[in-house]
Amino acid sequence: MKLFRSILATVFCAGLLSSAAIGAPKSEVLFIASKAGVGSYRMDLQTGTLTNLSVASGALNPQFLAIHPSHRFLFVLNGAMIGGKKTGVVSSFSIEPKTGVPTLINQQPSPGGSTHLDVDHAGKNVLVANYGGGSVSVFPIGKDGALAASSAFIQHKGSSVNPQRQAGPHAHVITTDPADHFAFTCDLGLDQVLVYKLDSAKGALTPNDPAFASLKPGSGPRHMAFHPSGKFVYVINELDSTMTAFSYDPKRGVLTQVQNVSTLPKDFVGKNFPAEVAVHPNGKFVYGSNRGHDSIVVFSVDQKTGQLTLLDHASTKGKTPRHFEIDPTGQYLLAENQDSGNVVVFRIDSKTGGLTATGTTIEVEAPQCVKFLPANF
Repeated sequence: MKLFRSILATVFCAGLLSSAAIGAPKSEVLFIASKAGVGSYRMDLQTGTLTNLSVASGALNPQFLAIHPSHRFLFVLNGAMIGGKKTGVVSSFSIEPKTGVPTLINQQPSPGGSTHLDVDHAGKNVLVANYGGGSVSVFPIGKDGALAASSAFIQHKGSSVNPQRQAGPHAHVITTDPADHFAFTCDLGLDQVLVYKLDSAKGALTPNDPAFASLKPGSGPRHMAFHPSGKFVYVINELDSTMTAFSYDPKRGVLTQVQNVSTLPKDFVGKNFPAEVAVHPNGKFVYGSNRGHDSIVVFSVDQKTGQLTLLDHASTKGKTPRHFEIDPTGQYLLAENQDSGNVVVFRIDSKTGGLTATGTTIEVEAPQCVKFLPANF
């Protein structure tokens, strides 16, 4: 017995056998929003291949997705036309535990050309950014996953230097800090990241002091992502193709700019409109999508300062990567090419941050958003 234990310990130390390998998850369920609706898929974590499971009914023209912290509910932001005006509908779905198939629970109207939604970390509210009207909303979540009518609505005011894109406010994203104390929204029309105090219990938002962080005029902040440490925030800017790094004070909800860098190669000539930003789960890399250059830009992160260093630009193997998502294990990045109608799976090198296409590509009409459930769901 002692000899067996000695051999087993030697095997573990040699890296030939590990508890992580033995219990490694085999697959993940994910949802893809596209012109065809919301499809659910299962991804093999060994190969990156995708298998279609179903298409949700009641999720027409989905714009963005969010998953409840309990993983029991899926929330979908649907685009709609009412009275000749663009508006939004927020839909709640239950997720079947064994299959991951979503079933509609209820819907609530969301005015103002809604474009993005998120769920607070407490799982009590859905927060919505309304691009067309330049406003933000909050919808409380019941224990059964049903959405109540809006409990908060704040209208943004103002403009910036680009007369075509910034004549008025355009809230493009809304998310909360890791502690759920503050909510943040990038307003492309104002060149600001607005900051609100969040009361999750009441579903209430009140302006913080200071009420916003300013960006370079004409930059057009679109989306943002927190570093896993909670110390840094990264904002991707649609109008001038830059990424802005901020340090974050979690007690006061204050963002302080530390760096602004281009998302493009120096020799690129042409139009480009960045879209999505994400931080790798290990906190070592930041990724951003370029629509025009049709690439994912890869940066390394200085863990002390949060500053970025350019590493690479990887082609997305399609046109107009509106969105991309990193799976929860950090092994894969899925790029959604809206205009070429394909979702491409890339493997992530955890040491270098580099992206390598796995060969898995699925055809999806105008993909908009991807969201993952945890492994082995």
